[in-house]
Amino acid sequence: MLAPPGRLRIDLDAVVGNWRKLNALAPSAGVVKADAYGLGMDRVAPALRRAGCRTFFVAGLDEGTALRALLPDAEIAVLSAPVEGFQPVYREYRLLPVLNHAGDLAAWPDEDAVLHIDTGMTRLGLDPSDAAALERRRFRLVMSHLACADEPDHKLNEAQRRLFAELAPRFDAPASLANSSGIFLGPGCRFDLARPGMALYGLNPTPGEANPMQPVIRLEARVLQVREVDRPLTVGYGATAEVRPGQRLATVAAGYADGYLRAASPGAAASLHGRRAPLIGRVSMDSIVVDVSGLPPGSVKPGDWAVLIGGDMDADTLADAAGTIGYEVLTSLGARYARSWTGGGEPGA
Repeated sequence: MLAPPGRLRIDLDAVVGNWRKLNALAPSAGVVKADAYGLGMDRVAPALRRAGCRTFFVAGLDEGTALRALLPDAEIAVLSAPVEGFQPVYREYRLLPVLNHAGDLAAWPDEDAVLHIDTGMTRLGLDPSDAAALERRRFRLVMSHLACADEPDHKLNEAQRRLFAELAPRFDAPASLANSSGIFLGPGCRFDLARPGMALYGLNPTPGEANPMQPVIRLEARVLQVREVDRPLTVGYGATAEVRPGQRLATVAAGYADGYLRAASPGAAASLHGRRAPLIGRVSMDSIVVDVSGLPPGSVKPGDWAVLIGGDMDADTLADAAGTIGYEVLTSLGARYARSWTGGGEPGA
């Protein structure tokens, strides 16, 4: 087997542990859209199901049909696929459509569905006035989505909670409002079912505080070259970084084609032999350069593994350095990494 330039290790026991922690706070589904945030729905979803998770959310019908093949007995809701014209697919695969507007309601008149009420996200969902005027009918679940749950003091959180608490009881169905961060807003936002996504995969649902979730991934890439600088030079495209004689640099085989975001700034770093190696210069398509001057001379060699996500440099920290969010980091991880999964959880209730 040819040696891969990078490898991504995914700890399914950590995913399961994170779900169990969230489920202890609020009965929780599993959000596995976007291939379980890039970490492999075919591995993550069965591990969660074995642990006792019964309800799953996906984005589209393609994800729903793929998940049904993996989980014959799970409840699967499809968040953002059209209903009109696709009713036979929903029925064949026993998928719950999320009804987002009046057309969806007309196209799916029975109770095997999720009603989505927009309480402030202004993205998908029935307008509150339309929900209030809707004739009473049964649904499997009624839901809304918090827009600012990662900002605990944002006034929209309480406004959405109040509106949802007013409208949800009109329908004979369990209620669901909280996403990952919403669970940590307290019992008032938890209702009957939470829909955690990012927290399952180790991202921090409580920004500004210690991450209560277990880390899930470790991303590593090989060192391609090590050089000692013998004269003033610049590094990378645009010559944005200057280096001086005596600095030692390592070129690592990961770049924006692998999901190591081009916007990552010098605040990003790799770890080599347990020591921090700051990013220098711009991220290229297939490589980055890190400063290994702080490591003992000769300790870093071509073929060594540099840790790009893991330990202190977790996905949220890398996201901060790139001016984005951990969601984008996870879902951007490229196909060139050799992926491996460990664990898988014990059967639950």
